[in-house]
Amino acid sequence: MNDSTKKIIFTVLLGLPTLLIVWLLGLYFLGCGTNNSCTGISMPEMTPIPTLIAATLPAPKVGVEAAAAAPKCHINALNLIGAWVSAGYPEREPFNFTDAKGANCTGTFKDDVQKLFVTPNFWYDGAPACITCHYSDVAKATKNMDLSSYSGILAGSNRLNGAPKGNDILGGGNWADALLRKMLYAPDGKTEINRPPMPLGRPANVPAEGPLISAGIPPANTQVKP
Repeated sequence: MNDSTKKIIFTVLLGLPTLLIVWLLGLYFLGCGTNNSCTGISMPEMTPIPTLIAATLPAPKVGVEAAAAAPKCHINALNLIGAWVSAGYPEREPFNFTDAKGANCTGTFKDDVQKLFVTPNFWYDGAPACITCHYSDVAKATKNMDLSSYSGILAGSNRLNGAPKGNDILGGGNWADALLRKMLYAPDGKTEINRPPMPLGRPANVPAEGPLISAGIPPANTQVKP
């Protein structure tokens, strides 16, 4: 950049603020004179900022606050499965259960029971999901059993060569006789049938009926503490 160009840029940068100041002073003296009243300048009419109508409803709760405010039922995982089995293991219809505090609650397979089989770290920290070993390819799955879906659970275990039906694991609706209960009920980390408790690797300090979880909802007229 040569010197003449620098001079032009400098002149423009210096001249523009000077012209602006001169123009503003001219407006002031033309409109106000020396009395500082400025009555000679007509300001444009300004649109007033509308006043917001006061809210009459509380702000909606979101995130953690919403979860804390929602009524909840609490029950041990094994007891929830037992209530579902004892109710005839419905797929879509809700079933009733009594939670750990004695509240009458309602749950569903999809929202409450299925997650016990498909969610890792659910039964204990580091727990594999049941479907890690028991998945839809029953020809390869452990015990030829699929716990990933409603139909898979009802089809049972030992489905050799991918058979559509195997050995019932739900006791025909009698939870006390169900093989699933006998594999999951583990006081002091030991099952009643001398087989490793499920999920595999389950520590002895996990409650016999499994962890206490949030599940289901109370009736509309019942208040359950979170």
